[in-house]
Amino acid sequence: MGIFVLAEAGLLEGKRTTTHWIHAPAFRKRYPHIRLEEDKLFIVDGQVWTGAGMSAGVDLALAMVENDLGGDLARRIARKLVIAQRRGSEQSQLSALLELDPKSDRVQLALAYARENLTHDLSVEALAGVARLSPRQFSRVFREETGQTPAKAIESLRVEAARSMMETSRHPVEVVARETGFGDRERMRQAFLRAFGQPPQAMQQAFNAATPA
Repeated sequence: MGIFVLAEAGLLEGKRTTTHWIHAPAFRKRYPHIRLEEDKLFIVDGQVWTGAGMSAGVDLALAMVENDLGGDLARRIARKLVIAQRRGSEQSQLSALLELDPKSDRVQLALAYARENLTHDLSVEALAGVARLSPRQFSRVFREETGQTPAKAIESLRVEAARSMMETSRHPVEVVARETGFGDRERMRQAFLRAFGQPPQAMQQAFNAATPA
């Protein structure tokens, strides 16, 4: 892993850095004095850029292109690579949908619908209609497959979308809350406290500070 080479060379002293989550325990044990943030896709700290793995390396490369040559060229390259979404540095290595890991087509369909329609009615009744199950059946199957209630899963999807939106834009918190289905900033604040232990304003400030000039 390149990050171990950089650490041995002393190039990570005083730097924020990241690596693939599976290598994080070994790295932290070997280099306890280096600040490792394992829940990031990539981190830019001065002249040092570190990434979290294979697909995150593409995100890192696109960020380099955007930093040096502009966003238009980065978007054109992403289209040629058939990349549906360019992920930013602060995005988590693990996605909400991957964590839920639904097994049946019906639950997968309902979650895919929810992710694309976060501002719509995503009640149990609405999602059950998408899955073509009764609300009672849907709630039971959903919990069996994901270990979560539909309401908790929808909150996770909205939190993930809000976090990504704050990282890639400078919209006010009120706009982010509205565009991701929370409706108001207080509901989003409570969801962020449950998910991250800090309010969205604090995370937004961190994202803005981490964005290369």
